[in-house]
Amino acid sequence: MIDQVKQHLEAVAAFDSSDPKEIEAFRIQYAGKKGVLNALFAAFRDIAPQDKKEFGQVLNQLKTAVSEKVKELTADHGATSDQKIIQDPFRSGYPISSGARHPLETVKNRIISIFAQAGFSLSEGPEIEDDWHNFTALNLPEHHPARDMQDTFFIQTNPDILLRTHTSSVQVRYMENNQPPIRTISPGRVFRNEAISARAHCLFHQVEGLYIDQNVSFADLKQILLYFTKALFGKSKIRLRPSYFPFTEPSAEVDIYWGLETETDYRITKGTGWLEIMGCGMVDPNVLSNCGIDPEKYSGYAFGMGIERIAMLLYQIGDIRLFYENDMRFLEQFRATL
Repeated sequence: MIDQVKQHLEAVAAFDSSDPKEIEAFRIQYAGKKGVLNALFAAFRDIAPQDKKEFGQVLNQLKTAVSEKVKELTADHGATSDQKIIQDPFRSGYPISSGARHPLETVKNRIISIFAQAGFSLSEGPEIEDDWHNFTALNLPEHHPARDMQDTFFIQTNPDILLRTHTSSVQVRYMENNQPPIRTISPGRVFRNEAISARAHCLFHQVEGLYIDQNVSFADLKQILLYFTKALFGKSKIRLRPSYFPFTEPSAEVDIYWGLETETDYRITKGTGWLEIMGCGMVDPNVLSNCGIDPEKYSGYAFGMGIERIAMLLYQIGDIRLFYENDMRFLEQFRATL
């Protein structure tokens, strides 16, 4: 009998399987109600008294070996019988849908990718800014009337500190620490003290670009704008209307010809077919001087656009507030990448 138990020990040690059904059959063979272990324990009564100690020790070894073998195999293969072991009992029983990038993040990454292919680097700066980098260095000295164009959130205890109103402040910091040639874009959040409506928000996102080198002209600016509009919108018909920005001269608003093919086209272009998408211009020489760059030697262009406005055009969204309300019914529509 002892030799029979030892043979079972060898069989248990040699058993291996990844099939849950085979593992369960093995467990029933040895530990089931009519299994080997119960039969051997029943035979223990008929063992000679002098052999009971040795037989009992070997039998207990077999029982332990069977138990450990079943635990080992179920841990390795994660199954017993026909049912998978749930490692996390608190896991939701409902399917969890995969997430997606926010539409503003998708559009921002697309814009960055387009300009990266044209050799533009990425630059970032603080959202809490000082007056010099946000206004004065950009040709907006104190009491300049153009400051009223951007209603600003100032820090009450220190009127020299504010929430940046544009990412042009990042460009100022970049020019202070880098000499031309400079080719960079600056995406980020900006803040303005405006009433929230379908078309405006106190927090929004911008991407501003800057290129400074020798002999940079307005023709170079027009070429990069044509490249960008073709890459993002698939349309390259643009027009530049004279405008005013304190930090560029000359300055222009950029319109793209959207077309009048659908009723929506008529609505968003007000029947003209044209849509304003950004502002641009040649960097004012005073701005270059303020940042330690020689305006006699270098020239450059700058441009800036609101990411929300671009996203609203691409996705035909009529209310900017939808981007910030975290309504899953809205966000789930943007699973596909741009």
